Amino acid sequence: MIQNRSIALCIILTIVTCGIYGWYWLYCLANDVNAVSGRTNDTSGGMVVLFTIITCNIYHIYWMYKAGEKIDDARRMRGMFSQNNGILYLILTLLGFGIIAWALLQSELNNLSGGAPTTY
Repeated sequence: MIQNRSIALCIILTIVTCGIYGWYWLYCLANDVNAVSGRTNDTSGGMVVLFTIITCNIYHIYWMYKAGEKIDDARRMRGMFSQNNGILYLILTLLGFGIIAWALLQSELNNLSGGAPTTY
């Protein structure tokens, strides 16, 4: 089940914990993107974090693009307008604004799960 998360709270916690909460947020984002797109056999959140660490963030850049494609698939499955934001997520991540890409991705997940943020 996908949990709605407060984007502002996630950003604040990531900054206050010097990025430690960011790893958890990435873990949750990866699992939620897989769940919302119906691709539960894709790379899990734990593996996304591990591959990101091992490859010195290269895998994260690739994953952000793929996450945009998965969200687009989820939108199409729900009969919503298709807007592949994978390129936007990729560019933001390449320019060092990965946290903004995460916030946009979380916003899409919150919209797809339907409802207001309830947890962090």
